[in-house]
Amino acid sequence: MSSALPPVAILAGGLATRMRPETLTVPKSLLEVAGEPFVAHQLRLLKREGIGKVVLCLGYLGEQVVDFVGDGARFGLEVAAVFDGPVLLGTGGALRRALPMLGEVFFVLYGDSYLDVPMAEIWECFQASGRQALMTVYGNGGRWDTSNVVFRDGQIAYYSKKDRRPDMGYIDFGLGVLSADLFRDWPDEAAFDLADLYTGLAATGRLAGWESRRRFYEIGTPAGLADTDRYLRTGS
Repeated sequence: MSSALPPVAILAGGLATRMRPETLTVPKSLLEVAGEPFVAHQLRLLKREGIGKVVLCLGYLGEQVVDFVGDGARFGLEVAAVFDGPVLLGTGGALRRALPMLGEVFFVLYGDSYLDVPMAEIWECFQASGRQALMTVYGNGGRWDTSNVVFRDGQIAYYSKKDRRPDMGYIDFGLGVLSADLFRDWPDEAAFDLADLYTGLAATGRLAGWESRRRFYEIGTPAGLADTDRYLRTGS
């Protein structure tokens, strides 16, 4: 098994409608958090955790993100960018387009998430699982957002963003590991949601899980941004 960590795809192509009016002119990745654009915090965290390459999956106002990040050298990373094009491809379609830059296996991270977790440990869990995909989860209990995962014995037993079950005590943490082969049955330029892929994998027993003991931080809502700003400024 390889100990080198694979690339990270950051999904940052959405319209960020919940953060308007700020995101009418500034992409969510560049919203100011703790004194600087959010993506800077993400990239430094990935570097600290041993990541070497990042692929930004961009769409709406993505040129601004490229202008800020550049080639990633000032963050100690190799950074590339892939754009949706004239039609939004969804989170799954964006990853499908980015496959040539990502290789056979890669991490995927939502562009509004700050996740202070051990990436090497998650990678080892994925390799030991023998599966083609892994979802990180958190024992949310409905506290921070609506729980959407049934997690048992290291496996995602059920996942849905639409259906609610009383045994859903966990939530998708916002970081996964995926094999490129999972996307090759989807047509080029097809628009689809990563959640649909996760749902199908869970239903067929093919989705491993790793549980975080630390809560997630995100900037997808004003309240979430305020929490994340406080955490990055104070560590609590």
